[in-house]
Amino acid sequence: MKAWRKPDFSDPFYRQIKKLVIPIVIQNLLSATVNSTDVIMLNYVGQSAISAVSLAAQYATILFMFYYGLGTGATMLCAQYYGKKDFKAIRIVEGIALRFSVAASSIFALLVLTIPELLMKVYTNDAELIALGASYLRILSVCYLCWGVIEIYLAVLRSIGQVAISTALNALAFALNIILNAVFIFGLFGAPKLGVVGVAIATSVSRVVELVGCIIVSMRNEEVKMKLSYMFRRNKALFSDFVKMSLPALGNDIIWGVGFSMYSVILGHLGNDAVAANSFVTVVRNFGTVLCFGMASAGGILLGNEIGEGKIEKAREDARRIMKLTVISGAIGGILVLLVTPIVLQVADVTELARHYLKYMLLINTYYIMGAAVNTTLIAGVFRAGGDSRFGFFCDLFTMWGYGVPLGFIAAFLLKLPVLGVYFLLCTDEFVKWPWVLKHYRSDKWLKNITREEY
Repeated sequence: MKAWRKPDFSDPFYRQIKKLVIPIVIQNLLSATVNSTDVIMLNYVGQSAISAVSLAAQYATILFMFYYGLGTGATMLCAQYYGKKDFKAIRIVEGIALRFSVAASSIFALLVLTIPELLMKVYTNDAELIALGASYLRILSVCYLCWGVIEIYLAVLRSIGQVAISTALNALAFALNIILNAVFIFGLFGAPKLGVVGVAIATSVSRVVELVGCIIVSMRNEEVKMKLSYMFRRNKALFSDFVKMSLPALGNDIIWGVGFSMYSVILGHLGNDAVAANSFVTVVRNFGTVLCFGMASAGGILLGNEIGEGKIEKAREDARRIMKLTVISGAIGGILVLLVTPIVLQVADVTELARHYLKYMLLINTYYIMGAAVNTTLIAGVFRAGGDSRFGFFCDLFTMWGYGVPLGFIAAFLLKLPVLGVYFLLCTDEFVKWPWVLKHYRSDKWLKNITREEY
């Protein structure tokens, strides 16, 4: 193993990373801020409101992982084709991704509109939480219809380096979301106090505005447009490449998203206090991971561009640099969680038992972030930049569904361990992956040029 060397920040690599990372981190930070304001504002409504939205939002998490998987498939191809300056291929890939995302959005919107109570029963048997969560989900049907189109277009923009534009659009939506949250939760400017329903309305309106923003940007963007007509462009070769690259990434993100959601199912059946504590923990963890997850996204784009240009050796060396930055960002994230723990414990308006859970859950996350940082950077960033999405699929399939989820159910319902014992075991999943993930990284099997000369 090579000795650790201090990064030379005058190197052009670090300037490129900074150019990509800063907008992505801002974007992730804004997203985490919106989630935190939901919890903070609902804190004044009641613990049940926090718990209900937290559980109902698991469906949004699953859907986001679906979009993220499709976006990753598009990014893998578009980033490399951008290295070759082939915009025709980029537009075809965008259309293919839109076909899948629009179909998924329509199905999901129909489900939350027609059977929200049944969907909530998956996560809890508490009648109050089911009723609150169902009212929240029903209104989000509008949000889901817009979301699928937005995420694909922004993923394509990021893949060609136009990260600042996607960040600006997200900033617009997130700022509006926060403002409308306050209006509808607290009844500002004469608006009714709608509580959980107000949060859903704020989210849906902000997504509609973001979609309008995407349309305006598209009209002025010469390189990449947002056109639903792209969905009807046929190209067997690129469709085959997209399916080959995207489906494993999509499967990877879905099995991870659903698996992580199952952790909420387990905690949801351990009581309202466990759910409320986990709601605050999720918010804090999201802030703690903005830098390392931004590093994963930026690294994937940069490496994809380099591989598409045929700079294989440079991509290999830059992957090593990205890993060093990931370890640093993971450590920063853990320290951040530790520093804010006393503040969160003071602010959280929850029962004493929930506060007890919250304290130790946050402490567990001070080191859990490092495990997530390394795995996310390698699996979702480095490996996918080289067109390798299959490894992540099988890795998460075995660790989440062969280890994490069964262990959680056994610990909670068979062994009946205390809530904190169950939570600790659930947070070992990222470290179980490390030996296989690091071995695959060192093998260089992920490093491939996946573009075509003819299609």
